[in-house]
Amino acid sequence: MKRKVALFLALALAMSTLSACGSNSGTTDTNTADSAETNDSSDASDATDATDVGGGNDTAAADAVDPSNWGEFNSLIQEIKSTTDYEEREALMHQAEDILMETGALLPLYYYNDIYLQKSNVSNIYSNLYGFKYFQFAQTDSDTLRINLASEPDYLDPALNSSVDGACLAVNSFAGLYTYDSNGSLQPDLASDYTVSDDGMTYTVNLLPDLKWSDGSEFNANDFVYSWNRAVNPDTAADYSYMFDVINANADGTLNVTASEDGQSLTIVLNAPCAYFLDLLAFPAYYPVKQSEVEGAADWQTNPGAWCQEAGFVSNGAYTLSAWTHDESMTYVKNPNYHKADEVKVETLHMMLSADDTAIYAAYNAGDLDFADTVPTDEIQSLLDNPEFHIVDNLGTYYVCFNVKSPLFADKTPAQANAMRRAFALLVDRDYIVENIGQTGQLPANAFIPEGMADGHGGVFKENDSAYTYPNADTTGYYDPYALDENLEEAIELLEFAGFEFTDEGVLSDSTPITFEYLTNEGTGHVAIAESLQQDFAAIGINMTIKTVDWNVFLEERKAGNYDIARNGWLADFNDPINMLEMWTTDSGNNDVQYGR
Repeated sequence: MKRKVALFLALALAMSTLSACGSNSGTTDTNTADSAETNDSSDASDATDATDVGGGNDTAAADAVDPSNWGEFNSLIQEIKSTTDYEEREALMHQAEDILMETGALLPLYYYNDIYLQKSNVSNIYSNLYGFKYFQFAQTDSDTLRINLASEPDYLDPALNSSVDGACLAVNSFAGLYTYDSNGSLQPDLASDYTVSDDGMTYTVNLLPDLKWSDGSEFNANDFVYSWNRAVNPDTAADYSYMFDVINANADGTLNVTASEDGQSLTIVLNAPCAYFLDLLAFPAYYPVKQSEVEGAADWQTNPGAWCQEAGFVSNGAYTLSAWTHDESMTYVKNPNYHKADEVKVETLHMMLSADDTAIYAAYNAGDLDFADTVPTDEIQSLLDNPEFHIVDNLGTYYVCFNVKSPLFADKTPAQANAMRRAFALLVDRDYIVENIGQTGQLPANAFIPEGMADGHGGVFKENDSAYTYPNADTTGYYDPYALDENLEEAIELLEFAGFEFTDEGVLSDSTPITFEYLTNEGTGHVAIAESLQQDFAAIGINMTIKTVDWNVFLEERKAGNYDIARNGWLADFNDPINMLEMWTTDSGNNDVQYGR
């Protein structure tokens, strides 16, 4: 039954796409998304259900089929952010994920956990669900802690960074209003306390007294006003500018955020109550930067991150960057003006910059590193019982993303292109990847939002409740990662619908080949996953080549859409599904798939 339903769905999607041709309905952000319907897991056997995967009407489904026609999704995200009915909000978020999965442009592989090596004489380093590593309260028998996080960082500016390793550097060199403790709980950092209005829309945050920048100059609430407005200024081109959408905007586009006359408190007006607002205050994009530093760079207006591309810049966290030999090392030293300087015991952080996990592992074993954030894949089994090897929880998804504007889909209708991408997802043996490459208990993924994420009103997003029944493998875009034989047959049917021919042996005909390039960054695990995908695709005659590039090049190429298919991964920024969904709006700096463009 499942295979017949898959083919029927593909045909139904084609019909819905044709019905939308020539219509502007749902193509602009000003349209209001239809109210979400409860999406149950019943067999999608009638035409209405088959075309209405995302909830709403046939037009909404047609919009969802075509990733270039993305106004409905953009409007849906705005509705999620503005609704005050939290059960309705959860249903809308399920609807948004259904739309994403229906495009096939996100191919989830597994749900993350995190691994690292840490010497037994080091303590008080901690990590949270979002991958941030906190070194500022570490203790060891030396005044220097030697660390590897990654290779050359892409950005040190907290407003411009969008990588996990960059966020780790930010949380150790900048400080915001809130932070996370060793238990992963939110705690005030630069804030002393806050009050919120009865309607939940106005926050007044009081700052600790006598705060300073690392150069000893005064730090106050005006620095937050400047920094947040800089982050949303289009000239800054911050990938995370959308994370400030919860704050009310003034007529001139600035944020409705004001500092008190004495600079000791900050008043923030929101568009709607926001249950995760304190989490945002702990996120690096909300960290302050010093205006005179930013605008002191000669080309600051055209190169917003120029002010911190070399060592010596002013910050306000536990450490400041004192030396930087690009592509080799960074040295951070204790900031005596940090407001918790008396709790910082390690004087110097020395960062080895490398993505070569074999070299990193050798340096760790030679005693040249105290902490290593990566391990070669072929060493994991031997380390599982080693007390210096740590496996910690993460909240995120390792996935593959498709450039929906790739020439690979150029001669296909939107429904055919979606069918192609969904077919590729069905061909992947995720269990092999987690058992033989991941090896640390990762869970195979069949959806983008990770296991364990909260639903925003006291429950878990992926657990069935009165408002929602999670889709099963018959729902368009979702699948059973363990049903390999059925998935293979369904993949071939979808590719046949997309115009590809197969031999009697189930291999692509020479008359309709599929060839594409897979983009990844360095790392034995990433390359091993690429090779596993290559083998899975080759089983039916798909030719996938692998291109491996340096980390910074990889990030820029992926962001620019200069790829067919690419490795990707997303650790949640806070425990709410909206941050896994809002990143895919048309204007988001993290929209690597190129939805709506």
